[in-house]
Amino acid sequence: MPKVTVRYWAAAKAAAGVAEEPYEADTLAGALAAVRERHPGELTRVLQRCSFLVDGDPVGTRAHETVRLAEGGTVEVLPPFAGG
Repeated sequence: MPKVTVRYWAAAKAAAGVAEEPYEADTLAGALAAVRERHPGELTRVLQRCSFLVDGDPVGTRAHETVRLAEGGTVEVLPPFAGG
C-alpha cells in the first residue's frame, strides 16, 4: 500500500491540529477514510466542504475511489478560502 503525505490547509489544519501527517492508502477515498478515523468530529465536517489536490493535480468531481495514490505522493486538503 502506498505511503502518502496528507497536508492540511486553513480550517482543515486547525481541525486536524497538525499541518501534515503520513497515511497508507491506495486511493483518495482510502486516505480520507483513514483521516476521518484518526480525526473524528470537526475535521470530518470540514472535509465535506474541501477540494483536493493529488500530487498537484485537482481531483475535481472525480469519484475519490477512482483517484489512485502513488508511493511518496501528496494529498492537499483545501477548504474554501475567503478573499482570494
